[in-house]
Amino acid sequence: MTARLLLVEDNRAYVENLREIFEELGHEVRSVGSCSQALEVGRAWVQVALVDLKLPDGDGTTLAIKLKNENPDCEVILLTGHASVESAAEAVRAGVWAYLIKPTPVPDLLSTLDKAVRHVQAQQEKRELARRAQVAEKLAAVGTLTAGLSHEIRNPLNAAGLQLSVLERRLRKLEPSIQAPLLEPLTLVRDEIRRLEHILQDFLQFARPLHLSPRPLPLGPVLEKVIAFIGTDAERRKVKLEADIGQASAVLGDGDQLRQVFMNLLLNAFDATREGGHVKLSVEQQPTTIEVHVDDDGPGVPVEQLDRIFEPFFTTKSTGSGLGLPITHTIITQHGGTMSVSRSPLGGARFTVSLPRAPHQS
Repeated sequence: MTARLLLVEDNRAYVENLREIFEELGHEVRSVGSCSQALEVGRAWVQVALVDLKLPDGDGTTLAIKLKNENPDCEVILLTGHASVESAAEAVRAGVWAYLIKPTPVPDLLSTLDKAVRHVQAQQEKRELARRAQVAEKLAAVGTLTAGLSHEIRNPLNAAGLQLSVLERRLRKLEPSIQAPLLEPLTLVRDEIRRLEHILQDFLQFARPLHLSPRPLPLGPVLEKVIAFIGTDAERRKVKLEADIGQASAVLGDGDQLRQVFMNLLLNAFDATREGGHVKLSVEQQPTTIEVHVDDDGPGVPVEQLDRIFEPFFTTKSTGSGLGLPITHTIITQHGGTMSVSRSPLGGARFTVSLPRAPHQS
């Protein structure tokens, strides 16, 4: 069971020793030498922090409290070479997971770390199950709403569109000099009707997901098509679009639906970056899965929004239904995969789609 570990220690030799041990076990490890650096790194990234009691700009007990306030899911293991009853009592009051005396025997350290990691991941799984239950309730509500209102909404939209076409034909018969000021508001109304139709389509797709017809599908060509199609959009927005696809293995999936997923994620990344920004699509091969990352250098997703980012109707945009990411999440879940958001190495947001590999054909 691997995790994201933060080492907060100013003894470089000790840090390198621990890093080597933890990385051999598959953990992702970062290290810092001060309280201020620890708070910067640990806000959302860290799952377990191993913290020295005495640091150049503060003490580990106070840091543990701040870390858990910033990131309630993380656990802190406090390490000290100068143990005392007073510091142990303070550690307990700070809510640390464990209080260990340096040098700690490696088996004891690994056993303590393993228990902390299991606890953190169990808490995250519990929260994820609660979030999925909430999404399922909203999905049921959307389904009921959509079933009852889709015809009631679509019929007047179709009628309005038809009457606009009739009106346009009549306006085209007028003198050219007076057509333009009359056709302009007509065009605006038609655009708004199209926007309403798209929102209604989002409701329908979210409430009644398309049937999945999975088959062994090389993921590389799917991503290449998406990049080719969306490249002109990146040029228009003056966004640098980088792709590192490599030899992506096959997954069990539906090509059309997966194209929709990655198109939506890339367009969201474009929206998050400024002119001259940077968006990257990359692939990581794992033993049983393929991970596709969409990174951007925008402002990122605020910590307080991470738990809600895939909720139906939750959006930070001024327009839209708030169903784009929930639809994307639903499609990936149908594929037996997972989708998550984290801090990007580019500085903005990283959306990661993990899909199970297709079984090898004999």
